[in-house]
Amino acid sequence: MDGKINASDYILNCENISKAFGGTQALKGVQLHVKPGEVHALLGENGAGKSTLMKIVIGLYKQDEGTMTFDGKPYQAKGPVDAINCGISMIHQELNPEPHLTIAESIFLNREDTNGIFLNKKKQNERTQKILDDFGFPYPATTLIRDLKLADVQMVEIIRAVSTNAKMIIMDEPTSSLDENETQHLFKVIRDLKAQGVAIIYISHRMAEIYEICDTVSVFRDGEFIGSSPLKDITNDELIAMMVGRKVENQFPKVDCPIGDVVFKAEGLTGKGFNNISFEVHAGEILGFSGLVGSGRSETMRAIFGMDPLESGKMYLNGQEITVKNPRDAINKGICMVNEDRKNFGLCLHRSIRENVSLPNLPARQKGILLNQAREKKEVEEYSKLLTLKAASIEHTAFSLSGGNQQKVVISKWIMAGPKLLIMDEPTRGVDVGAKAEIYTLMSKFAAEGMAIIMISSELPEIMGMSDRVLVYHEGSISGEFMREEIVNGNVTQEDILTKAFGIG
Repeated sequence: MDGKINASDYILNCENISKAFGGTQALKGVQLHVKPGEVHALLGENGAGKSTLMKIVIGLYKQDEGTMTFDGKPYQAKGPVDAINCGISMIHQELNPEPHLTIAESIFLNREDTNGIFLNKKKQNERTQKILDDFGFPYPATTLIRDLKLADVQMVEIIRAVSTNAKMIIMDEPTSSLDENETQHLFKVIRDLKAQGVAIIYISHRMAEIYEICDTVSVFRDGEFIGSSPLKDITNDELIAMMVGRKVENQFPKVDCPIGDVVFKAEGLTGKGFNNISFEVHAGEILGFSGLVGSGRSETMRAIFGMDPLESGKMYLNGQEITVKNPRDAINKGICMVNEDRKNFGLCLHRSIRENVSLPNLPARQKGILLNQAREKKEVEEYSKLLTLKAASIEHTAFSLSGGNQQKVVISKWIMAGPKLLIMDEPTRGVDVGAKAEIYTLMSKFAAEGMAIIMISSELPEIMGMSDRVLVYHEGSISGEFMREEIVNGNVTQEDILTKAFGIG
């Protein structure tokens, strides 16, 4: 796969890069070579070392060994601002916006327009508005970040990176919160940048995207460089085998199981972003919800879980009408939710894995005011093994984990609660192909044990591969329903679902 490297052909050369964190060797002598004007995919399972290398490139970490060159010169960034000044910008997988900033202030953070020592807000807002208009982004520059949806915040991050006039942009899971329309808009931006000679390093677990937008691929596994290849010369199955070190036989290991009685029923639910929603989900059923970002899917589930208020409608659990006032109320009744935004709503990042998993489950492990710590530790260890969580210890902080392993912590805590209804909003967001298959297997296992599961996903292959039934949202209402049999038999395609999502048919 790999020929002799001529360093002058590449804008970025990373040679023999190693990095350890305590006793964990994150990178072991890896290499990466990126040409100007190419979209270079960087693939590997969670924890393979991709994000670690990128953080070294932008100066958040310093390598223990190895050298880098950028644009023909020796390179070592002292920090992200230094990297931007050198011509390298990065869109991070884990968004960390300042909610009280405006879009203009966020985009030009550390690059503010000034008159002498004074901030020139008017000029900055005007510059930002022109950029937003060029992107077709439908918000004023003065909009606060806290008033944006997660997908909109993701677009602001993308716009900020592009606005730096970088020679190379690193995109770490840039489409994880975007719908199909927004993704295609991003791809147009990438193609325009490529035509201008800008290099793109593209990190994603969505294989279809890799083949659509990327030219070259490099693969890491367990902190080591495995190989590079033009994408036209390597198949999807070969790539997956390189990433996981084994052949993944079935990307969507859905196991059909008997569908039981109705566990949860919604009648005429109305709230912010959705209107007159009615559906039911049965024991043993995985009910998929599809639709564009902002169509009302997540908004409905947030209201069911008590995160947002319901304006009207009724809910029933096992035939009994229920009222959910807040998430604790939902948990007590047997409804749990894996939120799409694990960082802000799923984890206490600076607490340990053990504390995160046991947090909503403490009452069942207490005697009076005392916690049965031996039982807590034993059970958290068991659930960590069940979900193949990659961590040296359950006492490590959630912050120290890769995005995919953070997601496994979130899933672990809700599975440990033994819910009757488990809502999973983008359950494999930022999760590698091997871990996805493991999560899908667990979903099938829990459904077979009688759990009712609602899955919201922007990935149509995931929705079609794992759902017993699919409901499609369009502008706050359910616009279509498809059965698994229709999908398996080929009578329903991705285009059919998208047609309903766009409200065409």
